[in-house]
Parts: sequence; C-alpha cells; structure tokens
Amino acid sequence: MNPRFRSAVLPPAIAVVFSVMLCSIVLAISGANVPRTLGVMVAQVGKDTTAVDIVNSAAVYYLAAVAVAIGFQMNLFNIGVEGQYRVAGIVAAVVGGGIALPPVLHPLLIIVAAMFTGAAWALIPALLKAYRGVHEVISTIMMNAIALGVTAYLLRVDVFGEQRGNNVSTHTIPDSGTVGGFGFGSGGTVFGLLLLSVVVGVGYWMLLNRTRFGFELIASGQSPTAAAAGGINAKRMIVSTMLISGAIAGLISLPEILGRDHQFSLTFTAGYGFTGIAVALLGRNHPGGIAFGALLWAFLDRSGLALDNIGVPREIVTIMQGAIVLSVVVAYEAVRRMDLAAEKAEVGEVVAQ
Repeated sequence: MNPRFRSAVLPPAIAVVFSVMLCSIVLAISGANVPRTLGVMVAQVGKDTTAVDIVNSAAVYYLAAVAVAIGFQMNLFNIGVEGQYRVAGIVAAVVGGGIALPPVLHPLLIIVAAMFTGAAWALIPALLKAYRGVHEVISTIMMNAIALGVTAYLLRVDVFGEQRGNNVSTHTIPDSGTVGGFGFGSGGTVFGLLLLSVVVGVGYWMLLNRTRFGFELIASGQSPTAAAAGGINAKRMIVSTMLISGAIAGLISLPEILGRDHQFSLTFTAGYGFTGIAVALLGRNHPGGIAFGALLWAFLDRSGLALDNIGVPREIVTIMQGAIVLSVVVAYEAVRRMDLAAEKAEVGEVVAQ
C-alpha cells in the first residue's frame, strides 16, 4: 500500500470501525437496543430545531477547536482556552452594552475587544513559558481558575452586573451591536456569526499552508531542534502562537452573545474550551477534520437528548464521544508506528545492499 494513501485513509477507517464497535458494546452493556438507539438519534435531527442547534453548536465548537489546534501544531497545550473565552466574553459584553455605535462598527468593536482580551489573557502563560520555562498546562490551568474569579467579580451588581430575577448578567447589548441570523421558520435560526467560524477556518488553513509563520509553526512542532538550527526563534514562536490561540479563543462566546443572548450572565455555557480539545484531537488539527469533528460532536450532543424518550441514559452520549476520540488517537498512533516500522525496514534493506 502506498505510504501516503495509507496515512491518509487507513487511520480514519480504523477509527470509524473501532469507535462503532466500542459504542455498540457500551450500548449493549447498558441494555439498549443498538440499532433502535442509533436510529432514534439520527431521526432526531429532522425534528424541531435540532438541525439548526447542531449547526450553531458546531460553529462554536469549531472556534474552540481551532484555538486549541494552533497550539497543538507546535506541541503547545493551551488548556486555558476555557478561561480565555469566558474573560473575553464578559469584557466584550460589557463593552458592547456600554457603548453606542452605528450598526456595523458596534459589532466590529465587540469582536476586536473579545480578540484583544483573549490574546491578553493568553499572553501571561506565553511569557511564563517562553522566558521562565513554566509548563503551559500548569499556568493555563491556574489562569482558568483566576478567570472564574474575574468573571464573578465583574458580574457583581456594584461593578458591571445587573440583577434579573435569580440571575445576574451584564447590561443588554443594543440592537446596533447584535448580529442577525439566518431564519428557517419553525426550524430555528442559524447564528449570523457562523460566517465568523468559516472565516477563521479559511484563515487557519491559509496560515498553515500559505505563510512563512505557518511553516515555522509546523516545523517547530515536528522538530524544535531542527527549527532552532534553521534560525527559527523559539521564544517568539511560543508567544506568537499563544497570542493567536488566545485571540481566536476570545471569539468563542460571540455567536451566542451577539446572536442570541445579547449579554453575558452567570449561567453562560461553560466547558467549550475543554470540548475544543476533544474536537481538535478528533479532527487531527486539520481545518477540514475539525469541521467534521465539530459537526459530529454537536450531533451527539443534540440528538442524544432524544435518548430519554426510549429509556436510554443520556450519559451514554458522553461515553460515545470519549470512545470516538480514543479511537481516533489509537488509530493514528497505530498507523504512525506502522509507517515508522516500514521506513526502518526500507533503510535496513538499503544498508544491507
């Protein structure tokens, strides 16, 4: 088999087969009827607003995954995406609710504020990593904890918060700062900032494949020693990559804030940063792969709600998601080792001759 073809086709094929087997075993152990359960999940897509909800969730998951994937490209584990998007979200909501601007300029300012805040929050662990050797996993986890405290403080009624029943939120962003969506009648409304995810995806692809920075990013991830020998500044790459990752992380909350909620509240959805890690792994850090992974993850999240109707625990979906990610990781590692063994065998044959 051609090595390139094997590396491109074999891992996904193995992952699909392995994940289907694992998920089927899990469903069977839980006492569920496997064909019926999967059929109910697929059928749920055509009901109510499920299809639109899947697309909206996938748009958010895509932003989170790209933010993580940029760091993964040079073996940086930016686990701080969770804190970066939450701090950026509340700052963007405060800016949007406190300033009056014309319709086009207003959302643009909010987007810039979110990106700047996300990048600024990522700058701290970036500098610690580049100039003090502090591992980014440790520093970003600590920054996530600090982010929770910062958002809670900013949402105080005597700071930027506003009491609304049992909830506290920022002031409502006026219509000039919101972004309309694409309505499908009773099927729901797709976030207008879905286009933002598309732009980020295209930009990510161009960054990796059409820029010198992208080349240096991938080279630094594949071989830091060779990259340094080639004149690539490791400290500059760490700081730049973390800043870009943080800026994209700052965008994660905007589809919901500008397209639906028009405010940031204590009950704003948490966990997008950690979902982004799983989706990035699922998509192997590739722009197209991440898009597929985001849609699959969103499908499982939304269609899994129908499992309650047939007596299957909804938590089965979480197990299925984990099984799929595990399958992808195992499949690619298995094929990588096969390729490595094949290369060693070829070298051995050449040396023997």
